Amino acid sequence: MTIPEIIANNSGRGFSIEVLPPLKGKGIKQLFGNIDRLRDFNPSYINVTTHRSELVYKSTPDGLYQRLTERSRPGTVAVAAAIQQRYAVPAVPHIICSGYSKLETEYALIDLSFLGITNLLLLRGDKAKHDSRFTPNENGHSHASELQMQVNDFNRGLFLDGTSMDVVAEAPFSYGVAGYPEKHDEAPNMDTDLAWLKHKVDTGAEYIVTQMFFDNERYFAFVDRCRQAGIDVPIIPGIKPMVNRAQLTVLPKVFHVDIPSELVNAMATCRTDEDAKAVGVEWCTAQMNDLYSRGVRSVHIYSLNATASVEKVLQRVL
Repeated sequence: MTIPEIIANNSGRGFSIEVLPPLKGKGIKQLFGNIDRLRDFNPSYINVTTHRSELVYKSTPDGLYQRLTERSRPGTVAVAAAIQQRYAVPAVPHIICSGYSKLETEYALIDLSFLGITNLLLLRGDKAKHDSRFTPNENGHSHASELQMQVNDFNRGLFLDGTSMDVVAEAPFSYGVAGYPEKHDEAPNMDTDLAWLKHKVDTGAEYIVTQMFFDNERYFAFVDRCRQAGIDVPIIPGIKPMVNRAQLTVLPKVFHVDIPSELVNAMATCRTDEDAKAVGVEWCTAQMNDLYSRGVRSVHIYSLNATASVEKVLQRVL
């Protein structure tokens, strides 16, 4: 089933989680252990993030430095396949523009099609750490909407070079895109941001998953504006439990989100990160309960490295 179909068929409080591929050189055992802790709560699907290569400098025997590109978390396609096979839960790999060429994307789509993984989340991705602004890879896409067109062509049985596939996949890819209740940090204003989001939906996006937020009113205001703009696909709220005091400054800086004063004040009273983790669980629990009570059918949880907190939230909510 596609993600919109899964959400429509939810009989109760649906949710999904997002996981990271293991660091290069690490095994998948820890990732499976984290999923095992949440599996009994029956996530509707599991997202798997994708990470671009970054420039690194490594010393050579002659005392010089060699500039290389290295990906710290490879294996998104393989991890998605392992999850879907092991847990019989739909895996949703992220396909990004950042750091990838169109040809690399085509190979990934071929592999995913062979594996029967047909749900995707298409994203532009972040800029490289060494760049001041986003720069596409050589022969890569500049925008998620361009990536959408490549997936659309693939669904129609066309390769990058315009040649036709001998056999078109029986199940085409279904994909979603990202939305920003507090505006994408590169957009000049919310109206422009919504216009681009509407373009992505018109191009074929079947659902939207939001950037994390900590104020539910921001989400509902965003949904209202999307509906007024003619965006009628499911808009899945994305939330995350805070796990330490440092996230009060890190999350706004990295993800460009506001932290409500009530949450800031509660975190300010914490003397340890364990105290902060407890506050994060309480806040996230309240968010989820409020979202469900106001008609939301599925919530996306950025579980990542917060498995223990997510487990506590789900114990209270489901």
